[in-house]
Amino acid sequence: MPDPLPPSRPAITVRQLDKSFGEGDARIDVLKRVDFSACEGEMMFLVGPSGCGKTTLLSIIAGTLAGDAGEIDVLGQSLPRLTRAEVTAFRARYIGFVFQQFNLIPTLTVLENVAVPLLIQGAPMRTALARAQESLARVGIPEKVREHPGRLSGGQQQRVAIARALVHEPRVIICDEPTASLDRENGQRVMALLRDVARDPRRCVVVVTHDPRTYPFADRMSEMEDGRILRVLQTPAEIGAAHTEKL
Repeated sequence: MPDPLPPSRPAITVRQLDKSFGEGDARIDVLKRVDFSACEGEMMFLVGPSGCGKTTLLSIIAGTLAGDAGEIDVLGQSLPRLTRAEVTAFRARYIGFVFQQFNLIPTLTVLENVAVPLLIQGAPMRTALARAQESLARVGIPEKVREHPGRLSGGQQQRVAIARALVHEPRVIICDEPTASLDRENGQRVMALLRDVARDPRRCVVVVTHDPRTYPFADRMSEMEDGRILRVLQTPAEIGAAHTEKL
């Protein structure tokens, strides 16, 4: 288990969030009065069965989807009060993403893939590539800069994806099933890396996962079912018990 964290400020606060899709008889209520929070300096897990609303909640927190009602505060900014263009700019500056399928561009080198977020923001090529090199060194694979993603193992590709998520120094990292495509050993390495990333007192890491083997890396854990948060596990003992139940 990670060491207990000192009290810290909320990076994400969601209150009474509702979200539905469709209308009339076809309407599906995906999120129902959801309350959720994650703090700076912690790795918060969001767990629950498929279809319970986890990815929808992450999408709203990231600003790629709008809620129907409720409050969504990220780093002190109320997302519902921003225009679409402002949300896009906020996301590009402050949020990084790590996905299950890596989403690397096969025709680009590893270095170029990691530089992409900075280039999108308008950084000069020389600056973007230099910072990409630093980010790859941070995740432990600086020697792979000239390789293409197809020549890397799954674990190496996920490290590249993490380097890309970190390159613009975001304050919030959102990870959607980051170990689902990896074997146990590589999954544990990736989670250890993400835990180290979350130790930055100004950064928050939120992980959606179905993999109970990763539970010991969580600082706190929100359990979700049928569009609602059922409970929040606050201590290593509670998370350890949940880990044992799922194995």
